[in-house]
Amino acid sequence: MKSVQRIDGTIEVRESERPIPGPNQALLRMSTSGVCHSDLHLARGDWKFATGNGPLGHEGIGVVEALGPGAEECVSIGDRVILGLGGTGGEHWCGRCRYCIAGEPRHCANSVGIIGTFAEYFTVWAPSLVVLPDSVSDLEAPLACGGLTAYGAVKKLTQHGIIPGSTVAIVGAAGGLGHYAVQLAAAFGYRVIAIDVGDDRLAFATELGAEVAIEANDARQRVANEFGGVDAAIVFTANIAGYQLGFDLLGKKSLFIAVGLPATSQGPFEVDPFLLFYKDPTIIFSAVGTVQDMRELVDLAARGIVKTHVSRTGGLEELPTIFDELEASAYLGRAVITITD
Repeated sequence: MKSVQRIDGTIEVRESERPIPGPNQALLRMSTSGVCHSDLHLARGDWKFATGNGPLGHEGIGVVEALGPGAEECVSIGDRVILGLGGTGGEHWCGRCRYCIAGEPRHCANSVGIIGTFAEYFTVWAPSLVVLPDSVSDLEAPLACGGLTAYGAVKKLTQHGIIPGSTVAIVGAAGGLGHYAVQLAAAFGYRVIAIDVGDDRLAFATELGAEVAIEANDARQRVANEFGGVDAAIVFTANIAGYQLGFDLLGKKSLFIAVGLPATSQGPFEVDPFLLFYKDPTIIFSAVGTVQDMRELVDLAARGIVKTHVSRTGGLEELPTIFDELEASAYLGRAVITITD
């Protein structure tokens, strides 16, 4: 089978052995795989904890082709499914440790990250799969991480006391994750303030449901003048400048949700202790979500409440070019790799 491999810093399509599903695993014939910004960081070696050679890709939709022992309790051969845990959520959790019991399986010491969906076949832990209705197309593959991560972040608003009707700044609103969050937050009744760069991206965010869309360079002054600071800021852009901007936009007793993960070389962002005292914010990180979150998200997609904006499609061989385009912010929304019909 064909699979994409990172070899000594280059991206190659190679012939690989078709995997065999083990206990509680399903073998998927992959239909599509989304191109996440995390894939780009892994391909470039941007993160100090993720270097070396190996497969790429963690968002995917496919058809169940074979089952390992025990997997038949979760899915059936012929089911069209989406991966339901996101990349760092893992393809397995123990279900016994304090993190799993508390509903935070991504912290499970036994979890195994999902990697390798840029391939014709892929094996995955069957309990993490969600069966798709016909109304959700194969081009919705980015829901498997990008959509799930945005949904998990938006759900944390109410968990931390930010109720519908509150002002929420979404930094990186037109990007692969941010464009989901704009749709979701608007649908849930929040006043969405979209922050991005360029007229086309601002217009796109407005079309998705943002109440107002503001150029990043103007955001500090306009948000202060028009809103007196925001009740929450969700930072999807994977750069430190976005982190700094998101914190600066906060009002009093607000919530800062970090989502994008910048390259290690960019270093930390600064928090002025006096502003920390004055604003008294809650600062958290939000990564991916749970299988139940994915079930809810699939239902929202089936009902037309959230939709992936796909600006670029291509085959496995086009992935290096798509990575270059993603790095240059050459398109809105997401890119999707089409693997099989």
